[in-house]
Amino acid sequence: MTTLGIIADDFTGGLMIAGYIEAAGIECPVLFDTAHLDDALHAPVVVVATRTRLIPAGEALAEVRRIVGLFDASGIGQVGYKVCASFDSTDEGNIGPVADFLADRYGQAQLLLSAGFPRFNTTMHQGYLFYRGRLVSESIKRFDPLTPMSDPDMVRTLARQTAAKVGLLAHGTLVKGEAAAKEALAKLADEGVRHVLMDCSDDADAAAGAALAAGHRATIGSDAHIIEVAKLAGREAAGARPAAPEHAKGPAAVIVGSVGPVATTQLAAFGALHPVHTIDIMDHRPEDVVAAEVLAKVRGDIGARPFAVATATGPEDVERAQAIHGALKAARRAERILALVAAGLVDLGVRRLAVAGGETSGAIVEELGIGQVRALPESELGTGFCIAEGPRKLSLYLKPGKLGADDILLRAVEAMD
Repeated sequence: MTTLGIIADDFTGGLMIAGYIEAAGIECPVLFDTAHLDDALHAPVVVVATRTRLIPAGEALAEVRRIVGLFDASGIGQVGYKVCASFDSTDEGNIGPVADFLADRYGQAQLLLSAGFPRFNTTMHQGYLFYRGRLVSESIKRFDPLTPMSDPDMVRTLARQTAAKVGLLAHGTLVKGEAAAKEALAKLADEGVRHVLMDCSDDADAAAGAALAAGHRATIGSDAHIIEVAKLAGREAAGARPAAPEHAKGPAAVIVGSVGPVATTQLAAFGALHPVHTIDIMDHRPEDVVAAEVLAKVRGDIGARPFAVATATGPEDVERAQAIHGALKAARRAERILALVAAGLVDLGVRRLAVAGGETSGAIVEELGIGQVRALPESELGTGFCIAEGPRKLSLYLKPGKLGADDILLRAVEAMD
């Protein structure tokens, strides 16, 4: 019986944590369509991957409400809302509204939250968020086209999204042990603090925060926190899981929808050995026409060699596209074109797809009609690999745009062979 239901705010993040949970010996199906929930309830932990990170707060909250209702009706005992390691969001939400909803639904006097993922050098210390060793406001995250992170103070950031009082449980208290942490939480409760952000300076902080959240019906956190919560929830069932499926056989392709210096570097490394076909999202023709033209260009590469299809990723290209379409509309247009391309590639026989970009991955999975996947356990390349058994068997590698070594796209294609 499922003891923990996780709602991930994007597809790649949901798949990533499932890989780590599987590596801990705990079966963790990933659902992209809740119609498959009943089929997954044999597993101790289930992830429902959504696209709530960037949709309007009202729509995101409605989707979370719907999924939580399904979890409750299924008898799932604990709910975790999984967000980005850097708490990507705007002042309008969506983390604060979800926190308010979960606290109200389960009558929690306090809701515990945690940002950061230390193994990828994203940490929260004394309430301040660091990305790759720098304050997030001084990192490349400040240039994110949709969720620029300009304020490193996470208490202040979350407070702009909720009317509830927000407080901090700092690293210095967490290292003193559970009793000291619970005493500090009680003091914060007396001060009227309802949402408590916990430091995540290292893996020990993440484990301590998960232990504090273990007795709560709901919690919110990024990868490190939710993975540790899942390990506690599934510890009795660890090891009792079916064998991982084998990769699909067939041609390979890479889709890059992410923008920024990380994606640009990774695409350049791939392009040094294989063809790269670039889409101009400022092309005003209908999306299906643009996609059809790309498919005609790449047809000769299918089966002959791996190749990539990408949107223009330079900062000047992004700025020009946003000036024409607006930030969100430009991103959505790129995602729709790439999703149509991906569906066309699968129709033409591609069976191994590596996709860079969380929102792009979500658009492609939806276009392909994939409702459920089995995440493969963490490997030397990390997580993000999964197998979709239907409607056609596919091997997928879905990764956040800002993670991975320079050669990750090359190595991901090889790993799926």
